[in-house]
Order: sequence, then C-alpha cells, then structure tokens
Amino acid sequence: MPHTLQDVETTTPEPSALLESSRADARANNLGYAGGIKPADAWALFSAGAAKLIDVRTSEERKFVGHVPGSGHVAWQIGAALQPNPRFTLELGKFARKTDTILLLCRSGKRSAAAAEAASRAGYTNVFNVLDGFEGDLDAGQQRGASNGWRHAGLPWVQD
Repeated sequence: MPHTLQDVETTTPEPSALLESSRADARANNLGYAGGIKPADAWALFSAGAAKLIDVRTSEERKFVGHVPGSGHVAWQIGAALQPNPRFTLELGKFARKTDTILLLCRSGKRSAAAAEAASRAGYTNVFNVLDGFEGDLDAGQQRGASNGWRHAGLPWVQD
C-alpha cells in the first residue's frame, strides 16, 4: 500500500534559497559535496521537479524496505560483500546530467554522503545528501524509523 503525504503543511523556502543554505553549510563544514537536505525539503524539491532523487541503497533494500515512488536507483555498493560499485558515476549519468540538482538517498544518510562525495569528484556539481536517509538513525533498541528519516517524516513511499 502506498504511503503518501497527507494534511501536512509545508513551508519550504524557494528551491534556490534552500539549496544555497545547504551549500553554505557544506562550505562551513568542509563537505566534499554540495550539502545536506532534510527529507521534507528533498521531497518538496523532487515533487516540484527541481531535483532528481536517486536512491543509492541496494536493490534488495529498495524492494524489501520500500522506496520513494518515481526515484531513480543507482546502487553505491554491490554484491554480498557490499563492495563499492565501480560503475556508480557512469550509472548516475543515466539519470542526471553533471549540472542537474541531484539528491542522494540511502538508509541513514551515511552511504549517500560517501556517494555524493564520489559524484562530486567525478564532476557532478549539484549533488546533495538526503539527511537521515530513508529509515533514519538507530534508537536505543537498535531499531530505525522512530526518530528521523524519510518514512518517519511521513513522506511518500511504496513497498514491493
């Protein structure tokens, strides 16, 4: 069953202001990519057509945990040993140009940050990490989804 955003009032700033704020934070924190974006802001940018949303989790995670409808998929890590995908930036090019605004999403925001750095090194100039990822941080009980992340924010997702 699809999960959709309902009855949530959004007050997202204009896309350019939002992205510039994230870029300023990235510069201040010496990040190797354009910046971090909160899940609700990522949804606002993606649903408005102002950014491409690319899920960098494994195919299995997308299938069994869920994914954002309409998002692209380029695995950052592959195989049973979760080795870096040597074709990551080449595959990313199938979804976005190097100048497009790209939002990368993983489980917790850690792999997507590494993927954003790699994409930036490969010449992608507007790559942002979706903070807290799809499932969010682990809580005291070693469970995800109780404190932050895409699903916790009540944003749209589907599960196969």
